[in-house]
Amino acid sequence: MIEVRKAVKIYENGAKGLEGIDLHIEKGEFAFVVGSSGSGKTSFIRLLLKEIELTSGRIKVDGEDISRITRKQLPYYRRKMGVVFQDFRLLKNKTVFDNVAYAMQIVEATNREIRRTVPQVLALVGLARKAKAYPNQLSGGEQQRTALARAIVNRPPILIADEPTGNLDPDTAWEIMTLLEDINDRGTTVLVATHAHDIVDDMQKRVIALKNGLIVRDEMGGYDQVDDYLAEPEPAEGEFEGESEAGHEV
Repeated sequence: MIEVRKAVKIYENGAKGLEGIDLHIEKGEFAFVVGSSGSGKTSFIRLLLKEIELTSGRIKVDGEDISRITRKQLPYYRRKMGVVFQDFRLLKNKTVFDNVAYAMQIVEATNREIRRTVPQVLALVGLARKAKAYPNQLSGGEQQRTALARAIVNRPPILIADEPTGNLDPDTAWEIMTLLEDINDRGTTVLVATHAHDIVDDMQKRVIALKNGLIVRDEMGGYDQVDDYLAEPEPAEGEFEGESEAGHEV
């Protein structure tokens, strides 16, 4: 489903987002992407969404080399992916129903299709009774459920969730993760970028750990299996922090 080969991303200011990673995510997998700020998580997600371009290497999504996708083809490519963000990104002047329906309108679904599909998806995420409510009338969890419904209403084969529980209390966060697991059980490939140690530990899914633009660990398990790889090394005895033994900046 997602194939990454020797992917390098170097920004104009010289900052390195990715340093030649290789990765394969199968159709129907559920995987966490973890790492501290600056690890390459955001670069990886933005590359998948084709918000930024690779410096070198290759990424294939559903068999398609995304470097060859033109600006005109980009909207059609992005239909393969549902995306959920930490900050919900709902349209404040639209009801729950209309926020979800908007995703179908973009792909030119008929009114009949919208009237049939949106209630089904709202029921799936537990919002059947909130269809006429506006975002400011919803709790944080309900807003994230709305965002999740919008992301899956067009049945994309891939769902990307970027820190989906970052603004939620622990109980609500678990409700969202249970929904993501249910969606995965229905055949959708799910990729979750997160800092939530407890969720990663308890769910025991595939964990892809990034550090300084490199994959340092990729295996089933929890955060405890990757903590040692993500930790910054202690300076060697007699070595000043930020300098190598030769006295040069690292």
